Amino acid sequence: MSLKRASVIIAVVLLIDQISKIYIKTHFQLGEDVTVFSWFKIAFIENDGMAWGTKLSDFTSLISDHTAKLILTLFRIVAVIGIGFWLVDVIKKKKSATLIFAIAIIFAGALGNILDSVFYGLLFNDSVMQVASFLPEEGGYADIFHGNVVDMLHFPIWSGVMPENLPLIGGKYFSFFDPVFNVADMAISTGIGILIVFNKKAFKESSKTHTPDQELHSNPI
Repeated sequence: MSLKRASVIIAVVLLIDQISKIYIKTHFQLGEDVTVFSWFKIAFIENDGMAWGTKLSDFTSLISDHTAKLILTLFRIVAVIGIGFWLVDVIKKKKSATLIFAIAIIFAGALGNILDSVFYGLLFNDSVMQVASFLPEEGGYADIFHGNVVDMLHFPIWSGVMPENLPLIGGKYFSFFDPVFNVADMAISTGIGILIVFNKKAFKESSKTHTPDQELHSNPI
Protein backbone atom coordinates (compact mmCIF):
# COMPACT_ATOMS: atom_id res chain seq x y z
CA MET A 1 0.00 0.00 0.00
CA SER A 2 1.32 3.43 -0.94
CA LEU A 3 1.63 6.48 1.28
CA LYS A 4 -1.06 8.17 -0.81
CA ARG A 5 -3.60 5.41 -0.13
CA ALA A 6 -2.71 5.33 3.56
CA SER A 7 -3.18 9.12 3.68
CA VAL A 8 -6.65 8.79 2.13
CA ILE A 9 -7.61 6.21 4.77
CA ILE A 10 -6.37 8.50 7.53
CA ALA A 11 -8.23 11.47 6.06
CA VAL A 12 -11.52 9.53 5.79
CA VAL A 13 -11.34 8.27 9.39
CA LEU A 14 -10.43 11.74 10.67
CA LEU A 15 -13.24 13.37 8.69
CA ILE A 16 -15.90 10.96 9.98
CA ASP A 17 -14.57 11.27 13.53
CA GLN A 18 -14.45 15.06 13.61
CA ILE A 19 -17.80 15.58 11.83
CA SER A 20 -19.53 13.26 14.30
CA LYS A 21 -17.90 15.00 17.30
CA ILE A 22 -18.63 18.52 16.10
CA TYR A 23 -22.25 17.58 15.36
CA ILE A 24 -22.73 16.08 18.83
CA LYS A 25 -20.98 19.00 20.51
CA THR A 26 -23.17 21.57 18.73
CA HIS A 27 -26.50 19.68 18.96
CA PHE A 28 -26.47 17.89 22.34
CA GLN A 29 -26.18 18.98 25.94
CA LEU A 30 -23.72 17.06 28.07
CA GLY A 31 -25.42 13.89 29.32
CA GLU A 32 -28.18 13.98 26.70
CA ASP A 33 -28.90 10.76 24.83
CA VAL A 34 -31.10 9.50 22.01
CA THR A 35 -32.16 5.87 21.61
CA VAL A 36 -31.63 4.69 18.04
CA PHE A 37 -32.28 1.00 18.72
CA SER A 38 -32.80 -0.85 21.97
CA TRP A 39 -29.14 -1.88 21.79
CA PHE A 40 -27.67 1.39 20.46
CA LYS A 41 -27.80 4.96 21.78
CA ILE A 42 -26.23 8.29 20.91
CA ALA A 43 -25.12 9.48 24.34
CA PHE A 44 -23.00 12.61 24.71
CA ILE A 45 -20.30 12.47 27.35
CA GLU A 46 -16.86 14.08 27.59
CA ASN A 47 -13.73 12.31 28.70
CA ASP A 48 -10.97 14.43 30.23
CA GLY A 49 -8.75 11.53 31.11
CA MET A 50 -7.47 8.23 29.82
CA ALA A 51 -9.47 5.15 28.87
CA TRP A 52 -12.60 4.55 30.97
CA GLY A 53 -12.34 8.11 32.31
CA THR A 54 -9.21 7.39 34.37
CA LYS A 55 -7.06 10.38 35.32
CA LEU A 56 -3.34 10.50 36.00
CA SER A 57 -4.12 12.36 39.22
CA ASP A 58 -6.07 9.29 40.40
CA PHE A 59 -2.72 7.57 40.94
CA THR A 60 -0.87 10.36 42.75
CA SER A 61 -1.68 13.47 44.77
CA LEU A 62 1.55 15.17 43.73
CA ILE A 63 0.05 16.70 40.57
CA SER A 64 -3.18 18.59 39.96
CA ASP A 65 -5.85 17.57 37.45
CA HIS A 66 -4.82 20.53 35.28
CA THR A 67 -1.17 19.43 35.17
CA ALA A 68 -2.11 15.78 34.72
CA LYS A 69 -4.27 16.70 31.73
CA LEU A 70 -1.36 18.57 30.12
CA ILE A 71 0.98 15.62 30.69
CA LEU A 72 -1.54 13.21 29.18
CA THR A 73 -2.09 15.38 26.09
CA LEU A 74 1.66 15.80 25.52
CA PHE A 75 2.14 12.05 25.93
CA ARG A 76 -0.55 11.42 23.32
CA ILE A 77 1.17 13.81 20.91
CA VAL A 78 4.51 12.03 21.34
CA ALA A 79 2.79 8.66 20.86
CA VAL A 80 1.09 9.80 17.64
CA ILE A 81 4.40 11.12 16.28
CA GLY A 82 5.93 7.72 16.99
CA ILE A 83 3.07 5.92 15.24
CA GLY A 84 3.45 8.29 12.28
CA PHE A 85 7.14 7.44 11.92
CA TRP A 86 6.28 3.74 12.17
CA LEU A 87 3.69 4.10 9.42
CA VAL A 88 6.11 5.87 7.06
CA ASP A 89 8.77 3.26 7.81
CA VAL A 90 6.58 0.23 6.98
CA ILE A 91 5.40 1.91 3.78
CA LYS A 92 9.00 2.58 2.69
CA LYS A 93 9.89 -1.05 3.44
CA LYS A 94 6.84 -2.19 1.43
CA LYS A 95 5.38 -4.21 4.28
CA SER A 96 2.01 -5.94 3.98
CA ALA A 97 -1.11 -3.92 3.17
CA THR A 98 -2.72 -5.41 6.29
CA LEU A 99 -0.02 -3.95 8.54
CA ILE A 100 -0.10 -0.56 6.82
CA PHE A 101 -3.90 -0.37 6.99
CA ALA A 102 -3.91 -1.28 10.70
CA ILE A 103 -1.27 1.31 11.59
CA ALA A 104 -2.99 3.95 9.45
CA ILE A 105 -6.34 3.65 11.26
CA ILE A 106 -4.61 3.52 14.66
CA PHE A 107 -2.77 6.72 13.72
CA ALA A 108 -6.00 8.36 12.50
CA GLY A 109 -7.87 7.41 15.67
CA ALA A 110 -5.12 8.65 17.98
CA LEU A 111 -4.82 11.89 16.03
CA GLY A 112 -8.60 12.37 16.13
CA ASN A 113 -8.66 12.24 19.93
CA ILE A 114 -5.63 14.52 20.16
CA LEU A 115 -7.46 17.19 18.16
CA ASP A 116 -10.15 17.16 20.87
CA SER A 117 -7.63 17.42 23.69
CA VAL A 118 -5.58 20.17 22.08
CA PHE A 119 -8.20 22.40 20.41
CA TYR A 120 -11.76 21.70 21.60
CA GLY A 121 -11.31 23.72 24.80
CA LEU A 122 -10.58 26.77 22.66
CA LEU A 123 -13.15 26.13 19.92
CA PHE A 124 -16.26 25.43 22.03
CA ASN A 125 -17.86 26.70 25.22
CA ASP A 126 -19.18 24.44 27.95
CA SER A 127 -21.87 21.84 27.23
CA VAL A 128 -23.28 21.69 30.76
CA MET A 129 -27.01 22.55 30.67
CA GLN A 130 -26.62 24.01 27.20
CA VAL A 131 -25.68 23.17 23.62
CA ALA A 132 -22.14 24.37 22.97
CA SER A 133 -21.35 27.06 20.40
CA PHE A 134 -18.47 26.95 17.93
CA LEU A 135 -15.99 29.81 18.44
CA PRO A 136 -18.04 31.56 21.15
CA GLU A 137 -17.41 35.28 21.71
CA GLU A 138 -16.72 34.74 25.41
CA GLY A 139 -14.05 32.17 24.61
CA GLY A 140 -13.83 28.42 25.03
CA TYR A 141 -14.21 26.28 28.13
CA ALA A 142 -10.50 25.47 28.56
CA ASP A 143 -6.97 26.40 27.58
CA ILE A 144 -5.08 24.82 24.71
CA PHE A 145 -4.05 21.20 25.50
CA HIS A 146 -6.85 20.95 28.10
CA GLY A 147 -9.87 20.06 25.98
CA ASN A 148 -12.09 17.03 26.61
CA VAL A 149 -12.54 14.14 24.20
CA VAL A 150 -16.09 13.87 22.86
CA ASP A 151 -17.70 10.42 23.11
CA MET A 152 -21.14 9.46 21.84
CA LEU A 153 -21.47 5.80 20.80
CA HIS A 154 -23.15 3.60 23.39
CA PHE A 155 -24.16 -0.03 22.89
CA PRO A 156 -26.20 -1.23 25.92
CA ILE A 157 -26.63 -4.66 24.36
CA TRP A 158 -27.90 -6.41 27.48
CA SER A 159 -28.57 -5.68 31.13
CA GLY A 160 -30.23 -7.65 33.90
CA VAL A 161 -29.75 -9.72 37.03
CA MET A 162 -27.41 -12.68 36.62
CA PRO A 163 -28.71 -16.18 37.52
CA GLU A 164 -28.31 -17.05 41.20
CA ASN A 165 -26.37 -20.25 40.46
CA LEU A 166 -23.45 -18.42 38.80
CA PRO A 167 -20.36 -18.14 41.04
CA LEU A 168 -19.30 -14.66 42.23
CA ILE A 169 -21.73 -12.72 40.00
CA GLY A 170 -24.91 -14.70 40.71
CA GLY A 171 -27.85 -12.49 41.68
CA LYS A 172 -25.98 -9.29 40.79
CA TYR A 173 -27.04 -6.71 38.23
CA PHE A 174 -24.88 -6.78 35.12
CA SER A 175 -24.79 -4.51 32.08
CA PHE A 176 -23.04 -5.15 28.78
CA PHE A 177 -21.70 -2.91 27.18
CA ASP A 178 -21.36 0.22 29.39
CA PRO A 179 -18.46 2.27 27.94
CA VAL A 180 -19.28 5.18 25.63
CA PHE A 181 -16.75 5.79 22.87
CA ASN A 182 -16.24 7.54 19.53
CA VAL A 183 -15.16 6.82 15.94
CA ALA A 184 -11.52 7.47 16.80
CA ASP A 185 -11.68 4.86 19.59
CA MET A 186 -13.24 2.39 17.15
CA ALA A 187 -10.42 2.98 14.66
CA ILE A 188 -7.76 2.40 17.32
CA SER A 189 -9.46 -0.76 18.63
CA THR A 190 -10.01 -2.12 15.11
CA GLY A 191 -6.37 -1.51 14.16
CA ILE A 192 -5.09 -3.23 17.29
CA GLY A 193 -7.55 -6.08 16.72
CA ILE A 194 -6.24 -6.55 13.16
CA LEU A 195 -2.65 -6.70 14.43
CA ILE A 196 -3.64 -9.35 16.99
CA VAL A 197 -6.01 -11.51 14.94
CA PHE A 198 -4.13 -11.26 11.63
CA ASN A 199 -0.67 -11.10 13.17
CA LYS A 200 1.02 -13.50 10.74
CA LYS A 201 -0.51 -11.86 7.69
CA ALA A 202 0.28 -8.37 8.94
CA PHE A 203 3.92 -9.03 9.73
CA LYS A 204 4.76 -11.42 6.91
CA GLU A 205 7.78 -10.55 4.79
CA SER A 206 7.05 -8.94 1.45
CA SER A 207 7.27 -11.26 -1.53
CA LYS A 208 9.40 -8.60 -3.18
CA THR A 209 12.12 -9.01 -0.59
CA HIS A 210 15.17 -10.92 -1.89
CA THR A 211 17.89 -12.65 0.06
CA PRO A 212 21.56 -12.16 -0.91
CA ASP A 213 21.60 -15.65 -2.52
CA GLN A 214 18.50 -14.81 -4.57
CA GLU A 215 20.09 -11.57 -5.72
CA LEU A 216 23.28 -13.43 -6.76
CA HIS A 217 21.34 -15.98 -8.84
CA SER A 218 19.06 -13.34 -10.38
CA ASN A 219 22.06 -11.15 -11.30
CA PRO A 220 24.82 -13.55 -12.43
CA ILE A 221 28.25 -12.04 -13.13
